[in-house]
Amino acid sequence: MPRPAPISFVLSLFRPFLVFTRVEILGGTLLLVASVIALAWANSPWTAAYTWLWDRQISIGLEGYTLEGSLAFWINDFLMAFFFLLVGMEIKRELVLGELNTLKKAALPAIAAIGGMVVPASIYTLINWGNVEAMRGWGIPMATDIAFALGMLRLAGHRVPGALFIFLGALAIIDDLGAILVIAFFYTESLNVSALGIGALLLGVMGVMNAFNVRRAGLYLLVGAPLWLAVYESGVHPTIAGVLTGMMIPARRRSGELPTIVESAQSLVATAARADLSDEDKHAALSALEEEVRKAQAPLEAVEYTLHPYISYGVLPLFALANAGVVLLGASFGLFLDSVTLGILFGLFVGKPVGIFGFTWLATRLGIAQLPRGVGLTHVMGAAMLGGIGFTMALFIGGLAFDAGSVMHTEAKLGVFSGSILAAVAGLSFIYSRKPVADPAVST
Repeated sequence: MPRPAPISFVLSLFRPFLVFTRVEILGGTLLLVASVIALAWANSPWTAAYTWLWDRQISIGLEGYTLEGSLAFWINDFLMAFFFLLVGMEIKRELVLGELNTLKKAALPAIAAIGGMVVPASIYTLINWGNVEAMRGWGIPMATDIAFALGMLRLAGHRVPGALFIFLGALAIIDDLGAILVIAFFYTESLNVSALGIGALLLGVMGVMNAFNVRRAGLYLLVGAPLWLAVYESGVHPTIAGVLTGMMIPARRRSGELPTIVESAQSLVATAARADLSDEDKHAALSALEEEVRKAQAPLEAVEYTLHPYISYGVLPLFALANAGVVLLGASFGLFLDSVTLGILFGLFVGKPVGIFGFTWLATRLGIAQLPRGVGLTHVMGAAMLGGIGFTMALFIGGLAFDAGSVMHTEAKLGVFSGSILAAVAGLSFIYSRKPVADPAVST
């Protein structure tokens, strides 16, 4: 029996995260466009302007304390902290409410993600064994770009079951968590214990706020600002502050108040639909309805929904524009055959599918986990190939592993680009070579 229109309307407002996949797809397209522009710009007659722009120094601060850095620094360390804030919220949402909230649900994507991190890192390590400087890049091929991977999978449409989207999304979330831990523990040069202590204190303040059910998300973001500064001064990459802040924002709704809120919302919808009311009264009813919906949302859900388009349409394309520019004109062909390039390329293109598929197959054979309903191993292989699209996180780790503008940094970018492109082409080709599923269901 269909729900009455007012209830359907209200419930639709209660689920803003349903549009996230569409945002990811368009955001992935913009990311790709920004990358192409960066490559074209870096290899054009205006290549000097490209370098000059991102090297411009910008100072921000108050009297007695000023933070100065290049435009690239403010994008990679400050703006990307908001991306990692979103990642932290996505991780918490999945752990508390989503596909990772029970051991049974989390088992298969977790095992697949571990395989998708261990095997690529091992391949890179084997190829670069003995080269101390190159070994710093071992974490680069571990990452999966969720926007690109899900976007490519969505292009397959009816050829894959809907449950495969959930599997790949959960896998990518765990993959992001692994990448964050790698950044925190393996790409930290030195530690300022005093600053780290201040950061721990601020994190404790957010923990107390969460324990006392403080639900104003703005207060968490307010504490998150000095936390970013403390983490930056500590020597740990400051984007980690974004992850920690995101994981502190409450994720659960006020379930006890929901019936009252729904009843009030239904009344307001009915009021707004009355023909005998003035437009002013109708707008007042709709404003009151917005307030009722806001009450029903979890703080994490509200921030995530608000922030997501700005990250996908703004921060990430800007990051790509600033970091994807690789000067190829006049470059030696040897760059494409260097161990750093090949380690990342084979890590993403070969290591990712072997790790994800291999660990998934092993887990199901041993009875540790089960495949989602309607998903077969051939579907997993297609998703595993698309898991080799590293891009955003891989470029980010590459910037931490190697000095900007260095030969190895250029090689790392080449490896990320070539490995990700090959993974996308191979993954889509494999999926399109399979028969369409009878009922794609759910997420498509």
